[in-house]
Amino acid sequence: MNKIRSRFAPSPTGFLHIGSLRTAIFAYLTAKSMGGDFLLRIEDTDQSREVLGAAENLVKVLKFFDIVFDEGPGVGGDYGPYTQSERKEIYQKHVKIALENDGAYHCFCTSERLDEMRKEQTEKKLPPRYDRRCRDLSKDEVEKRIAAGEKFVIRQKMLLEGDVVVNDGLRGEIKFNAKELEDHVLIKTNGIPTYQFANVVDDHLMEISHVVRAEEWIPSFPKNILLYKVFGWEPPKFYHMPLTLNKEGGKLSKRKNDVSVENYLEKGYLPDAIINFCALLGWRPKNSDAEIFNREELLKVFRIEDMGTSPAIFDLEKLDYLNGYYIRRMDLDELSEKAAPYLERYWGSKDPLGPSVERVSGSHAGKLMKPFKDFDANYLKNVIRLEQERMKKLSDIGELTKFFFSKPEYESDLLAWKKITKEQAVENLKKVYELLDKIPEENWTNDSIEEGVLSYLQAKELKIGEYLWPLRACLTGEKASPSPFDVAEVLGKKESLARVTKAIS
Repeated sequence: MNKIRSRFAPSPTGFLHIGSLRTAIFAYLTAKSMGGDFLLRIEDTDQSREVLGAAENLVKVLKFFDIVFDEGPGVGGDYGPYTQSERKEIYQKHVKIALENDGAYHCFCTSERLDEMRKEQTEKKLPPRYDRRCRDLSKDEVEKRIAAGEKFVIRQKMLLEGDVVVNDGLRGEIKFNAKELEDHVLIKTNGIPTYQFANVVDDHLMEISHVVRAEEWIPSFPKNILLYKVFGWEPPKFYHMPLTLNKEGGKLSKRKNDVSVENYLEKGYLPDAIINFCALLGWRPKNSDAEIFNREELLKVFRIEDMGTSPAIFDLEKLDYLNGYYIRRMDLDELSEKAAPYLERYWGSKDPLGPSVERVSGSHAGKLMKPFKDFDANYLKNVIRLEQERMKKLSDIGELTKFFFSKPEYESDLLAWKKITKEQAVENLKKVYELLDKIPEENWTNDSIEEGVLSYLQAKELKIGEYLWPLRACLTGEKASPSPFDVAEVLGKKESLARVTKAIS
């Protein structure tokens, strides 16, 4: 195994789990940072859990992240097929070798017998484990029972005593007491291999040099290594990534919908931000506190050995921070293209004509100023430009831009800033109206609006906040928003003056 070869081997059982994406990213970085090959293998041996179309969707999502496979389904390669259900003959050939090498045996125990056995073990407070009843059946008896049509599985013949020593690339040597290891099933009654058997055979035949997988597979590690010994094969290097936990220290929850990669993409998290975030779940470059890494930078600095072994914390605030960083650095044309569908989704279903329509959340309970389709592309682009700094994810754009599409509704108290009264705020707005009205429509830009207002206030040595706060409040209906000059520019002179007039009245 001279060339570095890693693989991502998911099961097509539904959506792509964020933990699975993390595994794919680390396996990809492991291979590509060392100039190796990265493979995709679909492990569909558990056909009872397979979801129709899941494999195709998985490939589609990974392509969206620009995670490119050198070999795999639809790509080809010299080590296929790359879908396990198409490799049954390969597994049958190798299980015969395992039987001949005394590394496996036929087990004829029925499910009823196994259930009763586990029940008794539980009652005696013993760990539920196969009692090896069929382990020492003679060859003649095995052949006789097969000929009689008895159903059987094939189990791995584990060591009965001593320690099984394995080596993890992150943890070093790990010892397992052989007495605690079960003779687990390699081939089921229907002839389909289990994950434990198929993945060992496939990793060897596909010449995988580095296996990157989750810490939860450590209990299977000694079984895998012993199976390599049965075949006389050199095992690959194993790296078991630390667990990923939520901020409360528990597992990520499917119920809370925080594990589906598709869900994060739907909310407007960018692929580059998600990759950057996942790469930091358990890994840091040596002697560096840096947190922002694009793909090229990751490939330069990544070493799988720099990964820790303590659980990684899935901090959504960190993901929001990273996503906001990448949004702020996007070209406006690209951001507009990506954010516009979220604006349309948020506003496109709102009816501007009647009071019975769905009300916009927050302080904006009013109707659309006009049908969403009548807002031109340049208007939408300017709206997105103003909110680029405040967006954490693309889906934020709807909630952040309410005042650009519907007339704001707010309590009059909002107009008062600090110690000034509402009455004083109204007088200040009247002066601001005069200043705005003097600006020609053809010069209606944020710079000219700012100059027209601030030059007067500064010349009169007036407190700027006492004038700009009520202006911001009446234009947006919000305590926090972009600059009132920027907002006024996008709204246009007519709409801006109309909102000031409403506030005064």
